Amino acid sequence: MLASSSVSRQGEIIEVVLRHGWDYMRRLLSGGKADEPDLPPPAVLRNILTDLGPVYIKLGQLLSTRPDLIPTAYVEELSELQATVPPIPAQQMEPFIRQQLPQAPEVLFKEIDYTAIAAGSIAQTHKATLQDGRVVALKVQRPGIEPQVERDIGLIRDIARLVSATQFGQRYNVMELAEEFGDALRDELDFTTEATYTEQLRRSLSRSRWFDSEQVVIPEIIWPLTNPKLMAMTWLAGQPILKSKIAQDESSDALEKRRAITTLLFRVFFKQYFVDGFFHADPHPGNIFYLDDGRVALLDCGMVGRLDPRTRATITELVLATVNCDAERCTQLTVQLSEPLDTVNLTQLQGDYSRLLSRYYGLDLSEISTAEVFGQVLETGTRNHLRWPANIGLFTKSMANLEGVARQFYPEVNLTDEIKPLMLDLFRQQIIGDDPMQTLLRTGLEFRNLTLESPRQFGFLLDRLSDETLRWNLSIAELDTLSRSVDDAANRRSFSTVVAALIIGAAIISTSQQSVQLQWLSNGLFAVAALLGLWLAFSILRSGRLRG
Repeated sequence: MLASSSVSRQGEIIEVVLRHGWDYMRRLLSGGKADEPDLPPPAVLRNILTDLGPVYIKLGQLLSTRPDLIPTAYVEELSELQATVPPIPAQQMEPFIRQQLPQAPEVLFKEIDYTAIAAGSIAQTHKATLQDGRVVALKVQRPGIEPQVERDIGLIRDIARLVSATQFGQRYNVMELAEEFGDALRDELDFTTEATYTEQLRRSLSRSRWFDSEQVVIPEIIWPLTNPKLMAMTWLAGQPILKSKIAQDESSDALEKRRAITTLLFRVFFKQYFVDGFFHADPHPGNIFYLDDGRVALLDCGMVGRLDPRTRATITELVLATVNCDAERCTQLTVQLSEPLDTVNLTQLQGDYSRLLSRYYGLDLSEISTAEVFGQVLETGTRNHLRWPANIGLFTKSMANLEGVARQFYPEVNLTDEIKPLMLDLFRQQIIGDDPMQTLLRTGLEFRNLTLESPRQFGFLLDRLSDETLRWNLSIAELDTLSRSVDDAANRRSFSTVVAALIIGAAIISTSQQSVQLQWLSNGLFAVAALLGLWLAFSILRSGRLRG
């Protein structure tokens, strides 16, 4: 039955891609040759994913978080993907919700609305009031979505397997990406994962030296009512920030309030990026609410990113190098952050960064989208055979979303001005951490170990030198290639010497020949020399190095 469903779904996909004119995918799904992928224009890809339904919309949304993989134009287009699926009717949702609750709704709630107030591709939201009077939001998985997700994940994996035979597939390791997207989609179906992330963000933002934590709200999870298919959280009364009344008000008080909220948002997210290393990865306008009481709320914490301390420090430097148009430092830092897929030409990489950053040199910082420039830095690295970790893509997308919302909410915002007051504290945090005494003790222990081990290692080195048993193990990039080239040149020179000797010997015999036997020997030597000479010339021409 599942196989029949998959075949039927494959037919639907072929019909959709044919309707939109994507020939590459039509050939791939029809069993044609898996040649190099030919992506459709960004708008066409967006329409295809929209027509394919909720799972592929979610796939497009996940792809939009990977500016390290796809060009900026695709990131921008896929970021606009929104599921327009109608909510499931109340009469179908009521038995499903009853099944997910630990007790009958009449026992748990004073009232519950089985008609959804919002609907998405994976879940829809309902409003209810607990017996103690607290108003809560119930995020409920759409019934029957799990088999559809598993079926489409299987098809995505099959497509990735076909594409993996191409150079594109090997460069971007599409099989690993397919597994990554599959895991992300399955995580979306387990609301306990999102609930855990939400609680972790609540704890990390509950205190900070950079902002008033009372002004930032993360929904509180009602754990007794939360399970993989239903998540209960406190109800937050407000509106998406760009649709709120304050966003439309042009009075001086409203402008000052918007400036303060923008600064608050930047400080909240910079703490997540550079101090905690755990951040909300999807701060689009619908996930940032301006509440009726004047506070700001972050919603939908299901997509998060993580950055280890070393990566956080390197990214901090890279952002500063980008802002300062320092191409040489950008090159060094991107090589530290990324993984080379092939031989990387550092001179070419630095030249590409110089050309990229020179476009922004001398511009007023208010005219520059730092997140956009950072995204182009990633794109340049990808073109130069560098593969970025997934968390770098999530960071870039999160920062781009944040800056985009801030510029729409308060157009006078200047990201660099927002960063500067935090830099000293940020570097102090990265150098000595939150507990200076612990850092000092750790550094002291490492120095103690170094002082104890160094004399012993130095003595061992002297012993090896005196015994003449020291062997150096050096690994120099492309040394093997150079060695082979030198060997080839030496072999050809030796071969040429042999050919020349044969010719000279044949010539000597020819000039002094006294018998038919010597004449035959001379001709034979000339023939052998000619054949060997032709073979040598052919091998040199075939190598393509005649000019070298």
